[in-house]
Amino acid sequence: MRLIKQKKKQRSSFLLKIAVLALMGSVVIALVNQQIQISRKAQELDNIEQQIRVQDVENDQLRKILEDESGQDSDYMERYARENLGYAKAGERVFITYEGN
Repeated sequence: MRLIKQKKKQRSSFLLKIAVLALMGSVVIALVNQQIQISRKAQELDNIEQQIRVQDVENDQLRKILEDESGQDSDYMERYARENLGYAKAGERVFITYEGN
């Protein structure tokens, strides 16, 4: 009778150890998976921040070009809109003349 109790106790102890080991293994796997995801997202963030820096430099260059074209941005943009895009101020009339040779 004692022998049967000892075998049952050993068997339940063995199953408990396996269950604890499986639980610890799944926790380790989950932590490793999370670390992989974190490193991927950090790389994505670095790439996006690099794109933002490149775009900021490009924007600064375009602002400089606009400022160099005319002393003031608004004058240059207004002239460009009138001459190239056909815009007019509110209340203005635009006349288009077609001159022949």
